[in-house]
Amino acid sequence: MKSKLEELINKIESSLKKEEIDKIREAYNYALSQALGKKRLNGDDYILHPLNVALILTDLNIDCDCICAALLHETINHGTSTYEEIKNLFGEEIASLVLSISKINRLELSDDSNASSLYLRKVLVGLAKDVRVLFIKIADRIHNLRTGYALPPEKLKEKIDETMNVLIPIAHRLGMYAWKTEMEDWCLKYSKPDVYDDIVNKLSLSRNELEDNLEEMQESISEILIEHNISFEIKSRVKSIYSIYNKLNNGKKWNQIYDILALRIIVNKVSECYLAIGLIHAKYRPIPGRFKDYIAMPKENMYQSLHTGVFGSDGYRYEIQIRTHEMDEIAEKGIASHWSYKEKGSKNIHDIMEQKLEMFRSLIEASDNTNLEEFDNQVKNDFLNECIYVFTPKGDVVELPFGSTPLDFAYRIHSGVGDTTVGAIVNDNIVNLEYTLQNNDIVEIKTNPNSVPKKEWLNYVKTSHAKNKIKSYFNKNAKESIIEKGKSLMQNELRKRHISFDEVLNQNSLKNVFKELHLNDINELYFAIGSLRYTSAYIIDLVTNERKSASDALIEKIIKNNPKNANQGKNDILVSGTNDILVSIASCCKPVFGDEIVGYITKGNGIKVHLKTCENIKRETSRLIEVSWNNEGLGNYEAKLIIKACKECLLEIVSKATVKSVNVVNIETKNEDTNIKYNLTLKVKNSSQLEDFISELKGISDILEVRRK
Repeated sequence: MKSKLEELINKIESSLKKEEIDKIREAYNYALSQALGKKRLNGDDYILHPLNVALILTDLNIDCDCICAALLHETINHGTSTYEEIKNLFGEEIASLVLSISKINRLELSDDSNASSLYLRKVLVGLAKDVRVLFIKIADRIHNLRTGYALPPEKLKEKIDETMNVLIPIAHRLGMYAWKTEMEDWCLKYSKPDVYDDIVNKLSLSRNELEDNLEEMQESISEILIEHNISFEIKSRVKSIYSIYNKLNNGKKWNQIYDILALRIIVNKVSECYLAIGLIHAKYRPIPGRFKDYIAMPKENMYQSLHTGVFGSDGYRYEIQIRTHEMDEIAEKGIASHWSYKEKGSKNIHDIMEQKLEMFRSLIEASDNTNLEEFDNQVKNDFLNECIYVFTPKGDVVELPFGSTPLDFAYRIHSGVGDTTVGAIVNDNIVNLEYTLQNNDIVEIKTNPNSVPKKEWLNYVKTSHAKNKIKSYFNKNAKESIIEKGKSLMQNELRKRHISFDEVLNQNSLKNVFKELHLNDINELYFAIGSLRYTSAYIIDLVTNERKSASDALIEKIIKNNPKNANQGKNDILVSGTNDILVSIASCCKPVFGDEIVGYITKGNGIKVHLKTCENIKRETSRLIEVSWNNEGLGNYEAKLIIKACKECLLEIVSKATVKSVNVVNIETKNEDTNIKYNLTLKVKNSSQLEDFISELKGISDILEVRRK
């Protein structure tokens, strides 16, 4: 253990200050105290796991706080420490990282469905407000995979599913190629050992020959570069096992895989990249269609390199990559490569990392939590499918899903550009807005400040980002239209009565109206009138005190109607005797479809529907009215639960909700002495689904009580 600690210190001491090294030693000693006497399944002392995680992270030039958090990341879940204790000892930033990784590590796939894995990815990225949490999580998984042979088969399968469906796509989007490749190879080794061994054997049979060929090619290219005074570093490799498996799995024959042999040439300057590739092409015949210039056209994960394929003199085909040292570091470690330089002003790397995470967050925030299938499709379309790279007229690169249109491009640039789009020019040719963009297209968007989105755009935009922006525009526009309608109705009523606006709706009277009707401003009042919640005549009568009590008017209306003329399905709730009364769910008890309910006649707000057992209406008699559910059950209903637990179990609650298709809208957490209290706001279809979910929660060992609020 001491030797492993010294290995860690040796790797980081040149880049960190003495006080930071001392802090890392303190974190190690604290983690060791929490792990004493504990063993991992493979027989190792438990402290070796966080030490190895920290060692893996050193490849990223990571900062002191992240190394400390890696050493401490198991002290909450597998020790006796708490967030407060870590905060007091090591500071709020480290404690926050440890708490986040502890939460993520307690969340597991609920089932084998793709929707479940996508939900896990959603929660994982949502919890990872600091990108370093993701770095620690992926490093943690890499070490777990390295020792995965000791896990029970079902646990190992779970780790593989999580890695393939959650962590590898995230590593890919963050450009962390080296970590992504290692995770892929481990997953293949464990999930398909026969296939893995077969590829290894085929490589082994020819490995000596392959390595000899690589060495000869490396010497030949080195001579060319030395002759032209190019300073360089050259690396050779045999293609990763998983990459070969993918090509074989897609129908390629072994002898059709042209890039098993690869050489990477690293030079000092961009100009030397182009000089080197020209010299290589002058000696070795290029393979048609294999040249890619990712320097002039970087990928959005910042990857830059020249790629080519050539025929060697030995008859083998070689993949050659040429890049600078900085490009090589980014290619291997992605956006994590410059984390430690974020304070030195190098391209503001921290902001770039946040932009990458924002791609996930923007989709997460806009998605409808009640429809995981739709979220599944959005993730596939926007993040997992093949991407294309197109240019702005200024040469900036924009990454879009395959099949995107100029409108997707416009909304990716800015929502204001998308909303005012009137046309597009691609490669100097005018195209329609339904045109499917291709790799390398140069796209120019024509706008008109007076133009607005069209609903038919929703039929052919590809990205969820563009769809959500278009929908948002029409939702906002519809609200503004209703406000204008309400304003017009009020003005008409005032003119009809020969009353001036200031005479009735002055500052004092408006305050009273807002208080009486629970509104915030004049626009909310106009919206209430425009949506026919209240009439303009009612508002004026309210101000001038010429109207009957709202509740009296409502009671009178019900009495006049035939009790048999019940509402026939206009709303979720049927009111005996009338069909055009404002009906809403009481916020105190939140009844859901299937509950036993009763109506309460309010003053000016129609009928509020309560649970029959609600404490707020137990003593009421005169204002109660019979109501019932529309049998069709028209929508989702909000419900609130209070959960008390003896220890944190938020992620188990979220997992149970996923399995039961219950949408968790909001969670409030409060610490009460030795217990934890959760206030959950949910969306459910009916009382049966809610009761089923409550039963599942009561089955969690750490939960002491579950009740509806």
